[in-house]
Amino acid sequence: MPELTERAQFLLKALTERYIREGQPVGSRTLARDAGLKLSPATIRNVIADLEELGLVSSPHTSAGRIPTVQGYRLFVDSLISVQPLEHSLVDELKDNLDADAGTKELMEAASNLLSHVTRLAGVVTLPRRERASLQRVEFLPLAEKKVLAVLVIDDKEVRNSVLHTERTYTATELHQFSNFLNEQFAGRELQQVRTKLVSDLRETRESLDRMMGTALDMADQVLGTAEQGSDYVLAGQTNLMEFQELCNVTKLRQLFEAFNEKRQILSLLDQCVENEGVQIFIGEESGYQILDECSLVTAPYSVDGKVLGVLGVIGPTRMAYDRIIPIVDATARILSAALNPKH
Repeated sequence: MPELTERAQFLLKALTERYIREGQPVGSRTLARDAGLKLSPATIRNVIADLEELGLVSSPHTSAGRIPTVQGYRLFVDSLISVQPLEHSLVDELKDNLDADAGTKELMEAASNLLSHVTRLAGVVTLPRRERASLQRVEFLPLAEKKVLAVLVIDDKEVRNSVLHTERTYTATELHQFSNFLNEQFAGRELQQVRTKLVSDLRETRESLDRMMGTALDMADQVLGTAEQGSDYVLAGQTNLMEFQELCNVTKLRQLFEAFNEKRQILSLLDQCVENEGVQIFIGEESGYQILDECSLVTAPYSVDGKVLGVLGVIGPTRMAYDRIIPIVDATARILSAALNPKH
């Protein structure tokens, strides 16, 4: 980031805050009035021109005023923002609505709805990541001709059944051997570790031509792939985005809502956030997805017993009120984590 004089920082902060509030390009006279500095509009114009040359503000073709660029927002968020403490009443509302006695899915939905309600943006919460769970057992049972029932036991409490279509019919004895082999190799490991080792072992067994091992690993790969397809998120309040002028273009809205429904790109972005601690912010084009160029995503991870299971956050326009949104997202993640952790 460029080094700015104290005056330039002050004016960039004032311009950004004004644009976030009003959504209209900010002129030098308005900025002089807002900033409260004894500076002439001409002096302010010179500073703003310097900020524009640095790529921190830009001038829309329809106005002589300026708006922050993605780089301007990034400098504002990283260095200039004054985060607001949350009101006690809001913290109480978050705690009251994230009931520890509710089921996991109900908690995810409640958190998403809460984020949408208190921010007036779109709230998003990923469901707990399956790859963080541990594989306890795999069992294969014969069904009809060329069909096998795979039973996957995860964390001693979740059981998933899948029907696998095989190239030939296997006996109960053969399937029992496959199960024993896989349980010896993988029982107790996290699903993510299992998938990584499966890929490596499959490559090795194909080279060594061990047919029994290769068949067992192929079956495990199929059933674990099915288990991981459950990766998903809960989204609420996407219609709130229609209230913002920069997002209310029919074509943009349709593309954005299609991305929400298709989920793959949004999930990929949220998965990046799982690997990081604390609040993470993607502003505009930083997400890497063109459909989100006009949006920002503010996320924070939630965890159980010190393990991060997923993330929650809000999606809104780049001119969202970061000083208020950041502490809301952070507090909601902490309260959700407390609700999910067993009471001692």
